[in-house]
Amino acid sequence: MTYPSISPAEAKRLLDGPAGWKYVDVRTVEEFQSGHPEHAYNVPFAIRDARGALAPNPNFVDVIQKTFPLGAHLVIGCASGVRSMHACELLTAAGYTTLTNMTCGFSGKRDATGRVVEPGWQGAGLPCEAAAPRERSYAGLAGGS
Repeated sequence: MTYPSISPAEAKRLLDGPAGWKYVDVRTVEEFQSGHPEHAYNVPFAIRDARGALAPNPNFVDVIQKTFPLGAHLVIGCASGVRSMHACELLTAAGYTTLTNMTCGFSGKRDATGRVVEPGWQGAGLPCEAAAPRERSYAGLAGGS
């Protein structure tokens, strides 16, 4: 692993700091639209296939590269920290060097029974929003409608 993992509170400090960090939410479009960290960009790591199952997004790295230069400071987050970890691995392989995985994600880390054992962004009471301008939505970033 060549990227650090940080808590939601640490991610918020980076995002509020002077270095220009951006939050990339790698959850599905539907998850993003139901609520996300304030000012987040949505580039899904996985998308729903024809059967409704999650499948890798073949355009993930391309859309990130089109949107953010290799030197961009990126906090990568998902629902629980797993998809974002995989996204960080892909982005590191693509040449990104200043990124971090947000552990616990938006919804929090859960135990085997589904109980939240460590709060995520939302559970920590950090600023959220449901709407996002087109330039931060996946449709806008991917160039679709």
